[in-house]
Amino acid sequence: MLNQKISERNRIVARYQDGRIIKGYTHDFSPAKETFHLTVVKEGVEGEVIEINTTELKAIFFVKSFEGKKDYNEKKQFNEVDISNLRGMKIKVEFNDGEIIRGVSLGYSKQRKGFFIVPLDPESNNERIYVIARSVKDVKLGSLADS
Repeated sequence: MLNQKISERNRIVARYQDGRIIKGYTHDFSPAKETFHLTVVKEGVEGEVIEINTTELKAIFFVKSFEGKKDYNEKKQFNEVDISNLRGMKIKVEFNDGEIIRGVSLGYSKQRKGFFIVPLDPESNNERIYVIARSVKDVKLGSLADS
């Protein structure tokens, strides 16, 4: 029997700096590469495969579902959740468009092209978020992320 590597597809929402949003599946995203492939999903149907250039993106949201939780009010402040189960440094990211996301990060560095955040609300539809550094206006770490 041959050992075959099965690549897992990730369900993502790619958000562009210009506001566009594309939903789909990827199996080849890597923070080390500037491009990856996305099988586009529209109205629940998988369609064409496109190449995405990360330099055009704001962030990549790895999601539980494409529909999200329309009636759920996601917790956005650290004092609203039990953070004892979160691993990593507290982080607050303000994007160039004014959006603010709080969570934890194990790999934030100013020198990298991007970094992952795990949202602080475990009930969030987002499992993790890859933030493109050039789309960020400001980052606060540790206790500064509370404000």
